[in-house]
Amino acid sequence: MTETAQEGSTELPEEGRTGGSPPEGETTSWARRLLVIVATIVLARFVSLPTLVVIAALIFMIFVHELGHYVTAKAAGMKVTEFFIGFGPRLWSFRRGETEYGFKAIPAGAYVRIIGMSNLEEVDPSEEERTYRQKSYWRRMSVALAGSTMHFLMAIALAFTVLSVVGTPDLESERWGVGAIGEDSAAEAAGLEVGDRVLAVDGQRFESFQDLAGFLREHPGEEVTLLVDRDGQELRLQTTLGTRTDAGEEVGFLGVAAEFPSRRLGPVAGLIDSVKLTGQTMWLSIEGLGAFFSPAGVSGYVDTLTGSAPAAAPGEIEGENRLLSPVGAVRIASDAASTSLVAVLQFMFAINVFVGVFNLLPLLPFDGGHVAIATYERIRSRKGRRYFADVGKLMPLTYAVVALLILVGLTALYLDLVDPISLR
Repeated sequence: MTETAQEGSTELPEEGRTGGSPPEGETTSWARRLLVIVATIVLARFVSLPTLVVIAALIFMIFVHELGHYVTAKAAGMKVTEFFIGFGPRLWSFRRGETEYGFKAIPAGAYVRIIGMSNLEEVDPSEEERTYRQKSYWRRMSVALAGSTMHFLMAIALAFTVLSVVGTPDLESERWGVGAIGEDSAAEAAGLEVGDRVLAVDGQRFESFQDLAGFLREHPGEEVTLLVDRDGQELRLQTTLGTRTDAGEEVGFLGVAAEFPSRRLGPVAGLIDSVKLTGQTMWLSIEGLGAFFSPAGVSGYVDTLTGSAPAAAPGEIEGENRLLSPVGAVRIASDAASTSLVAVLQFMFAINVFVGVFNLLPLLPFDGGHVAIATYERIRSRKGRRYFADVGKLMPLTYAVVALLILVGLTALYLDLVDPISLR
């Protein structure tokens, strides 16, 4: 979760959040700099390269979110006093002009602090005109929406990279090949090798791998003849199909994983499909959040926590009734990174869309809460006379939302540690 500001606090930071411009230069002690260096060395020593890349990508994602808030606030003439990645005690920071930039110890989000986010914050009268609350409706909306907008733009860029640059597997292609062979499988017994192409089974050709798999399912335990292309040479191999139970029914299988040729879209088609895919995923994220926080969803989540949830049925996704903590997100993205570039790009796409939607929930401390307040003030304003909402009345609800977030975050972290979801 990211924040645009720290709500409901009138406490001033150590080095003057309001008033005159603070001095420029470093603000981090040598001890904390040393701590950052040691932590970086330890992280590089015990964490794999794919995991480090994923962590860096997630930090960059958070940075871009806050950069959206920062740039729009500066463009609107608001005073930004802090731009930090993380929460808690400072690890490293520096000042440039009136803003302090840096990292904090708890990597659970980030924030940009803009003065005067609500009527609860005391601001020096000389700087009142530079507060968020004094700016026009559209300026405030631009700042509040900027974070999620950056996530959606990153999602579109990631989708475009997959669709038009890297390419996606063409699942309908006839030119699929054997990508992996299962141990003690019919494929291994036949002598199939990685890179082979299965052209036909018992003289019958198939337009796609899905068609072939459907045929094999209908012939469990039967002896078949495979026509195989190996480096341009056609071979006939015989084997007996394996048998397994799927939804109470015996089905046949060969025991191969398919590898498909890549298909790339042109730039225009790729951009159009990327926008469409982002929009569709936004709607799926909304539906998912609604389902999670519904009575049935909450009950299912409690069952997952207590270990009483039923095992996933065939075709269901394991762990679909839970949210990921940062630890879980890093683990899954690391698994994806070790599988393929497309897999990790797709996961980062999904993360960006979900975070963007989640931040638009119309409650404080989410960005959507500021959108809701600004819109309510706009509706209540009359004949050029600005109406200011009493944010103090919302604080009990805000505290409840924060408590719920902490609870869900801690339980998600617990599940990701004791019962992790894995792509492997």
